[in-house]
Amino acid sequence: MWLRSVFLKTLRDYRVPILGWGIGMGLVVVSPMASVATFLSTPQAREQLVGLAATFAWNADVVAVDTIGGYATFKIGIFIFLIAVWPLLAASRMLRAEEDRGSLDVLLSLPRARLGVALEKLAAMWTALLAMGLLIGLLTFAGGQKFGGSFSLGDGLLFGLNLALLCAVIGGIALLISQFTQEAGPAAGSTAGLLLVFIVMDMVHRVIPNSEWISRFSPIYYYNRSKPLVPSYGTNAGAMVLLLVLALVFSAAAVWLFARRDVGGTVPLPRWLRRPAHAASRTLPVGDWSLRSVYARSLGMIAMPSVWWTLGIAGFAGWMIFVVQQMEARLSTLFASSPTVMNLIKHIGGGDASFNAGFLSAMFVLLPLFLMAFAVTQVNGWSADEQDGRLELLLATPQRRLGVLLARFAALGSATVFIGVITLLASAVAAAASGLTLDLGNLAAATLGMIPLGVLIAAVGYLAAGWLRSAADTGLLSFLLLIWFFISFIGPELKWPDATLRLSPFYYYGTPLLHGLPLVPLLGVLAVSAVALSLGALRFVRKDIGV
Repeated sequence: MWLRSVFLKTLRDYRVPILGWGIGMGLVVVSPMASVATFLSTPQAREQLVGLAATFAWNADVVAVDTIGGYATFKIGIFIFLIAVWPLLAASRMLRAEEDRGSLDVLLSLPRARLGVALEKLAAMWTALLAMGLLIGLLTFAGGQKFGGSFSLGDGLLFGLNLALLCAVIGGIALLISQFTQEAGPAAGSTAGLLLVFIVMDMVHRVIPNSEWISRFSPIYYYNRSKPLVPSYGTNAGAMVLLLVLALVFSAAAVWLFARRDVGGTVPLPRWLRRPAHAASRTLPVGDWSLRSVYARSLGMIAMPSVWWTLGIAGFAGWMIFVVQQMEARLSTLFASSPTVMNLIKHIGGGDASFNAGFLSAMFVLLPLFLMAFAVTQVNGWSADEQDGRLELLLATPQRRLGVLLARFAALGSATVFIGVITLLASAVAAAASGLTLDLGNLAAATLGMIPLGVLIAAVGYLAAGWLRSAADTGLLSFLLLIWFFISFIGPELKWPDATLRLSPFYYYGTPLLHGLPLVPLLGVLAVSAVALSLGALRFVRKDIGV
């Protein structure tokens, strides 16, 4: 049955992400409900919780945080947007990846209209997003019923629908950008960068007075206009309709461009964005620095995505430092006057040392997550090269298999180090410019300590690539990243045993802004990475290419 149409075949391919992301993100929403009751036992605790939430307004709007639904909405904040990683990857590969490997040529050789194929694939992605939203809504309602939430089944489903609409917008943007790129990777990387920009733009009006007009340019702003889990706030139908319109406009523009260009080609950019004619006319880049070795060529391939991810991650770190500087006075007062608030700050991710570092630590936990997401997108290029036949051409030259794999991995490792170093420099400059006092040693530990985590997810990806195709490899890594973050983000709230928390590499990252570099644990992470890479290399040198 699943092979009767392009729509059903594509939807079948999405069955694992539907279950993984739907159930996983549903549990992310439910988990804060399990712990909030301990903070709402007395009127005094409620008042302190509201006061603390007001100081963390950068994360989400402070609305009815002394209720089950309000606290869950506030707690998940920007973390819920992790789910947008799937549509940006799926949409960027939807057409472009099949063009790269030639399978779209075969499909279009059948009596099927090009427009119809694109629309069926797009409909499958939207159906998958709606299914994820349905699972999230059902789990959210079940959690609310168990822990005393006041929202209804309809409210839970509206919450899932609102999230699905936002994901459809991000997917539409990725699909549109992929019409201008030769490969799926740059489209996914550019969309991920835009997602970070949208998150920061939405934060602006909660940090800087009279700046709401800036936030209105972000689709996340309109997602946050609806809070179905807070009955007193409700759903903004106009904002949800606007998200639907944006998704339709971006997706329709992408499909329209696809139907009018050559398969395997790109839509010409405006003249002011095109490369110089003399550079484009070079058929063979003889003497180019990137052709001196496999390592150099690998660096050249990931150079532009690395630059954009560096700008996004380093810019986010600098912005977070600015946010802390803006809220420093209010937080200092609360920290000094309320032991309960101090415990809550520690609970959210801070600690009991320097106040600035304690608050900033709650934000910097996102940095290793972003770096690992970058590694996931680049591992996809390694598995795609083998799947699409490009690796066979390389190995036809006098290059050893092991050398090729290690060179590609070394290039990715170099990119992660580059991102960490630039993030450190950007953070130090932002701290100096804003006048925020931070321990530079601990700041270096926080920015450079995320590098081993990026290396780990890359090594696991290279290992999995020995058995899985490109889409499955990326899906597995994305799901694994979600599980790891779920364990570290939710596990402490649910008082999970320490043995469970140790399953996540984020546990070994710790809180370096407060306690310095956890050298021994991170060396352990690197050791696990080395084992995974060794097993992946052993599999690669012994297996048939493309199998």
